[in-house]
Amino acid sequence: MAEQEEQQITVLDTPVPGRSRTGRAVALARLLHHECTHLLQLYKAKETFLSDHTPDGGRIVSPSPDSEEPSTEEQVQLLHAALRQCLGLLHCVILKEEEEWGELEGDYETMRKNVRGRLEHLLHSTKALAETEDTTLEVTPDHKCTEEVDGGVFGLKMWTYRVLLELIHWADHAAQTLHVLHKEREGTEEI
Repeated sequence: MAEQEEQQITVLDTPVPGRSRTGRAVALARLLHHECTHLLQLYKAKETFLSDHTPDGGRIVSPSPDSEEPSTEEQVQLLHAALRQCLGLLHCVILKEEEEWGELEGDYETMRKNVRGRLEHLLHSTKALAETEDTTLEVTPDHKCTEEVDGGVFGLKMWTYRVLLELIHWADHAAQTLHVLHKEREGTEEI
């Protein structure tokens, strides 16, 4: 199944000739959203108790705009900052899970690696789209992984669940924001 997923991902990820940079970024964000959703499904299948629990708390990632009405370019810069935080959280999830259970091989772990790679790729794309002479954007993870997760193994699993929900939220937000940028720059809805 993992090989079939890998083939499908490779086909979906192949650049389409003639697509603009913004069009490719939108397609990449949509693919990331799809993969994040699939990653959560795999996690729920692995951790069956999650059907009985809803994670507490609001957004983990919440960048704040410098102005009340940020331009589309400023929204993409905020999105980039949020995606960096998401990458940091994902790195932290991987680190904590490997500390707890060791390095495992399975569909969930394979998809987790795919999501990390796709997120890194999207960060490079948003950097290329939003960086200006006045603004330098980083693509490294923006998270130190220093927080303690309360509640032992159960707490770690619930925190991981929250991080995966956060990834889905920001991947969807990325697709929407980048689509607006695409419409503004290319003058078309078509990707």
